[in-house]
Amino acid sequence: MRVTVFRGAAILVLGVCLCLAAPGDRGGQQNSEEAPPSDHFFSGMVTDYTPVTLTVRRAVLGKDPVRRAFVIAPDTTIEGELRVRARVTVRFITCDEGDRALHIIVRPPRKRQE
Repeated sequence: MRVTVFRGAAILVLGVCLCLAAPGDRGGQQNSEEAPPSDHFFSGMVTDYTPVTLTVRRAVLGKDPVRRAFVIAPDTTIEGELRVRARVTVRFITCDEGDRALHIIVRPPRKRQE
């Protein structure tokens, strides 16, 4: 009987400690700084390319095609030869002027099966 009461009390104390230590909303301890924008990725075929903008179209079977335009900044890195109808993966952030490309990777063309 004593062992059962002791176990019950120990579990209750442990549960209270875990609830108090759980991360969550701390009344007055809010972080006033905004988090930096997170990176996103988008892959598809280049439909339009200028030195300052890039438009990529992604078509998935059974869904409507998605088209996104990206701003190419001077600090944007481009791996490979960027051209229309090239397959690309774009790492970007969303900011005030739109989606800004941070890194563009040009994928090699698919080999056709004969």
